[in-house]
Amino acid sequence: MRYRLSHFYAICTVFLWASAYVFTKVALNYFTAFSLGFLRYFVASIVLIIAASIKKTGLPDFNDIPKFILSGLLGFTLYMIAFNIGSKSLSSTTSSIIIATVPILTALFASVSLKEKLRALSWVAILIEFSGILVLTLWNGILSINIGVLWMFGAALLLSGYNITQRQYTKKYTAFQSTTYSIVAGSIFLSVFSPEAISQIIRAPLSQIFVVIYLGIFPSAIAYICWSKALSIAKKTSDVSNYMFVTPLLSLILGYIIIFEVPDTATYVGGAIILFGLLIFNYSRNNAV
Repeated sequence: MRYRLSHFYAICTVFLWASAYVFTKVALNYFTAFSLGFLRYFVASIVLIIAASIKKTGLPDFNDIPKFILSGLLGFTLYMIAFNIGSKSLSSTTSSIIIATVPILTALFASVSLKEKLRALSWVAILIEFSGILVLTLWNGILSINIGVLWMFGAALLLSGYNITQRQYTKKYTAFQSTTYSIVAGSIFLSVFSPEAISQIIRAPLSQIFVVIYLGIFPSAIAYICWSKALSIAKKTSDVSNYMFVTPLLSLILGYIIIFEVPDTATYVGGAIILFGLLIFNYSRNNAV
């Protein structure tokens, strides 16, 4: 029952994250990438701090503070900057497909830091995945690299590093504690963009303010708590991180419904290759001896 719950938490997370790709595109029509990053996690921090006060959650051990600074930088400060910059020039579906490489990257990091072994078929899947990334990056020619893809791939690398830290930290702290400490730490670093963010939010239309609030509460605070919970009770990191392969499909559907977004040819071709690699990877992990 415990491990089944990890799958439930993972499914909730990927659905909320899928909505973030679409609503981030909406918010970036008004806010800058840096302002949106701060505002999103400022809202998330406020929600989590209030919840922590109600739950009477204490502070982390002093010696563990550097760990949460690291996870905050990886999973929120640097990730959000790279994610928002990449989102400006990519469709929500393309963005979600690139972030869907996180299970592969997480498994690679876990094989080194957590000694989780990879089978030969998993390595084949990795090669297929990266060939899909190359298609997305170089679709318009070798001299016309899509910088947005590189930014989003950098975001995927950062999120993978965050996954590994959470897998380790939740052995000592609850999912709620680990998420709260990390988000607050990340938000503190993002506060350097607060002057610009404040001036923009003051002039923002009500609809954009609601989008920021949604991004801060649901795909941020709630989703990351669910994600940490899933990672903490899963048998293996890849058992839940592989659910991220359904995010592009959810993002495609939501993008079409909410902002009438239709992906380009590169997204279909490169995305199909990446998702094929993800399916092979998922098969190799689920059928490991």
